[in-house]
Amino acid sequence: MSKRLSQHFPVELSIVIPLLNEAESLPELTRWINRVLAQHGLTYEVLLIDDGSTDDSWEVIEQLAAADTHLRGIRFNRNYGKSAALNVGFKETTGRVVCTMDADLQDSPEELPELYRMITHDGLDLVSGWKKKRYDPLSKTIPTKLFNGVTRWISGIHLHDFNCGLKAYDSRVVKSIEVYGEMHRYIPVIAKWAGFRRIGEKVVQHQERKYGTTKFGLERFVYGFLDLMSITFVSRFRRRPMHFFGALGSVSFLIGMLITLWLVGEKVWHSWIMNLATRDVTAQPLFFLALVAVVVGVQLFLAGFLAEMVQLNGAHRNDYLVKERLNLK
Repeated sequence: MSKRLSQHFPVELSIVIPLLNEAESLPELTRWINRVLAQHGLTYEVLLIDDGSTDDSWEVIEQLAAADTHLRGIRFNRNYGKSAALNVGFKETTGRVVCTMDADLQDSPEELPELYRMITHDGLDLVSGWKKKRYDPLSKTIPTKLFNGVTRWISGIHLHDFNCGLKAYDSRVVKSIEVYGEMHRYIPVIAKWAGFRRIGEKVVQHQERKYGTTKFGLERFVYGFLDLMSITFVSRFRRRPMHFFGALGSVSFLIGMLITLWLVGEKVWHSWIMNLATRDVTAQPLFFLALVAVVVGVQLFLAGFLAEMVQLNGAHRNDYLVKERLNLK
C-alpha cells in the first residue's frame, strides 16, 4: 500500500455542506447521511457551514450537533458565498476523503460510499458528480449546458457537470488549493492546474427540491464566465506574467512599427522617387492606428514588467506543492 493510502487520518470521510436558509432540510439530511454511512461502516464527520442564514438554520445545527458527535458547525457573521464556505470547511476537515454536497436534499447521500471508494481504491484525486437527469427548469438547465461546454473547451477537462455540488476529493487536494470569489464551480480546474490530474466523473441522482427555493440566479453564469477567464489566466501566467503581457505588447508594438514603416516607405517612394503627389503620412488614418498599436504595445510590455517585479518580490513566489519526500531530515 502506498504511503499516501497508509497515512493515518482521524476519520475516513469528511463531508462539507455549505448552506443558506436550509433549516427545514437539515434534520432529514443529517439522518439520511448517518443511516447510509452507518450501513457501510465508515468513520466520518459532517461540517455544516452556515453562510449567514437569516432563518433558524444555526439553531437547528446547534440542536443536531448536541445530539450527534459526528456533526460540527461553523457560522459566518454574514453571507460570504459558497466558495468562502467551502474554503473554510476544507481547512477544518480531518478525513482521508473529503466530499461536498448541497444542503437542499437534491444531492443524495446514497452516492457517498461509492465516491469514497473511487478515491481510495481507484486512485483518483477528484470525482465530480454528473446530474445526468435533472429536475431543474429549462431556464437553469440550458445555461448550465452552455456553461459546461465553454468550461470543457477552455480547461481541457472532460466533465459533463462542473457545477454539481456533489464531489469527492483526496484530502491532499482540498488542503493544497484555495477557493474564493465564485471559484467553487471551477475546483476541478484549480485542482488540475495544481497538478492533480486524475479527475473522474460519476453519474449521480438528482432529487427534486423538497424545501425552500434556489439561492442562485442567472447572474451566476455571467460571473462564472468571468471567473473562468480569471482562473485560466492566473493558473497559466501567475509565475510568468511577462510571457503574457510581454508577448501581446511585443506583437502590438511590432504591428504598429511595421505599419508606420510601410507608410513612410510608401511616402518616400511616391514623392521622392516617382515625383508623385501623395498625402502626408500623418494625414492618413492608418498612421493613427499604427500609433495606437505602438502605445498599447509599450503599455502592455510595461504592465508585464511590473507584474514580473511584483511576482519576484512576492511572499509566495516559491510555494510549490511537494508530493513526497524520501530520506530528508
